[in-house]
Amino acid sequence: MKMFEIQPGEYARVRSLEAEGNIRRRLLDLGLVPGTLVQNIRRSPLGDPTLYAIRGAMIALRKEEAGLVNVDKEER
Repeated sequence: MKMFEIQPGEYARVRSLEAEGNIRRRLLDLGLVPGTLVQNIRRSPLGDPTLYAIRGAMIALRKEEAGLVNVDKEER
């Protein structure tokens, strides 16, 4: 599943990135490496961007960026 598909309050673990070039580097720099646990904190009122907790930081990503991250849903 894609990272933008997890609902507010849910957790997922990064499986892989589909991004290339500068966007791949940016996502990796944000800590989105395979095995990283992410949580969807909340979506903006219009649905984009979404706030995620990644390695102790709060990061807002647009749907197109979050769509480049493959995750596996994780129960907590």
